[in-house]
Amino acid sequence: MKILVDADACPVKDIIIKIAKENNLKVLMFIDESHVLKSDYAEVIQVAKGPDVADFRLVNQVEDGDVVVSSDYGLASMALAKKARVITFNGKILNEYNIDALMMQRHMVKKNVRAGKRVRGPKKRTSVDDAHFEKNFKILINS
Repeated sequence: MKILVDADACPVKDIIIKIAKENNLKVLMFIDESHVLKSDYAEVIQVAKGPDVADFRLVNQVEDGDVVVSSDYGLASMALAKKARVITFNGKILNEYNIDALMMQRHMVKKNVRAGKRVRGPKKRTSVDDAHFEKNFKILINS
């Protein structure tokens, strides 16, 4: 098992690395060339800037049983199809039972944006979000 991270906007990189070290797990962090990331533990994979370039590179390296960390439901859906386990940055574990509804929700939000409707952004991140992620991430890698 390895951990693959959609790292461009990932607020929990330090938590992932801490837990990966404790469990001696390989971590691959995918970023596009507009970001800079250095890690003395994780392998950083930098890709060309462009729509979904990092996502496709990540999903091409997913294997059965890997853990993917991303809040991108499209990427999550592709990873689930390859039998990976997926968790969002807020600690929500995604699976075959909830991904379809989340993809539909994403579609409706994009439809509203295209129609010019105002859509709320995500709420401000708190330490409770980090704690929730850490708890569920530990459960996911130990299951």
